[in-house]
Amino acid sequence: MATLDLSSYDEEQIRLMAEECIVVDLEDKAIGSKSKKECHLMENIDKGLLHRAFSVFLFNDKGELLLQQRADEKITFPGYWTNTCCSHPLFRPEELEEDEQIGARRAAQRKLKHELGVEPEQAPLDGFHFMTRIHYKAPSDGTWGEHEIDYVFFMKANVDLKPSPNEVQDYKYMSKEEMKEFIATAESQGLKITPWFALIADKFLFPWWDKLDDLDVSERATIHRM
Repeated sequence: MATLDLSSYDEEQIRLMAEECIVVDLEDKAIGSKSKKECHLMENIDKGLLHRAFSVFLFNDKGELLLQQRADEKITFPGYWTNTCCSHPLFRPEELEEDEQIGARRAAQRKLKHELGVEPEQAPLDGFHFMTRIHYKAPSDGTWGEHEIDYVFFMKANVDLKPSPNEVQDYKYMSKEEMKEFIATAESQGLKITPWFALIADKFLFPWWDKLDDLDVSERATIHRM
């Protein structure tokens, strides 16, 4: 693999690229670790490198979904709108633990604090409702991309937000109808939506949203290939 010069990227985002992600096989079995940088290079993705991830969809007590716009400093999908929080469990004992998805829940709680300033007390581990997993691959540009088995969590909670400007440049709560309009008009308005959010919104989001107070978690054992 040729040496990649990261000097043009944001210093903090370069530092985060050294974090160790969990490498998995097609059935989501942990088989090792690679750096976040290695996991997100299309050169490696095209050879089959696959890692574990999570996506959080956080709703307030009005049933509105919190979206964020990724900071321009982000190396992958900068400036894209996406669901509340999306990142990776790391290759560390507490986030490798798989029983009841506890490792992914801990990672989700950690990143809600890091990206949006949500205190753990407002996002308790048992408040994350595990919905399903999706397996998808998507390029960001010619260099970077995603290839993940993504754990999808719903949470209903009122939270205090203190976004990190290095992670999040904007955020908004949307009702179901506002979300449908946002997705339908995003392209014409020059707005970009992350591929994982677009996939989840197209196949799962609105039926689940209809049953927000009585969530159907029957898809837990399934890995959807998308």
